[in-house]
Amino acid sequence: MTLQDLVKPDAVRVVTSASSKKRLIHELAELAESAYGTDARTTVECLLDREALGPTGVGQGVALPHARLKGLDAMRGAFILLEKPVDFDAVDRQPVDIALALFAPETAGVEHLKALALVSRTLRDPGLCAKLRANPSPAKLHTILTEAQSVKAA
Repeated sequence: MTLQDLVKPDAVRVVTSASSKKRLIHELAELAESAYGTDARTTVECLLDREALGPTGVGQGVALPHARLKGLDAMRGAFILLEKPVDFDAVDRQPVDIALALFAPETAGVEHLKALALVSRTLRDPGLCAKLRANPSPAKLHTILTEAQSVKAA
């Protein structure tokens, strides 16, 4: 599994402003709907239910919200770079400007955990996050995300 498998180029967006964590979750759900045909309302509910278990703001300005969704046949991801960070209840109490949401089929087992580990490892790299923050173009962001993994694998 690679980031290229998880995140389609049209599932990457730059958002000029989101007023809150909830608004960012709505943006991620709408992006998933347009890229993968999921239902945005259901996706928001699933992401908020997961957030109620514990925040997915992992620190250093990064959030990894995730949920299981009916109707998906494979792991999918949606990436948003925010121009203005929002409070996401992150573990380090820092606002979030990078969010990569993962969506798993309801029946996904270990694939879900492997995808979370992959995304977490990738976005834990401060240099990569700096590159993402410096390139507010969806096409460039997708390239940076997908190349980061292939460089690490080499």
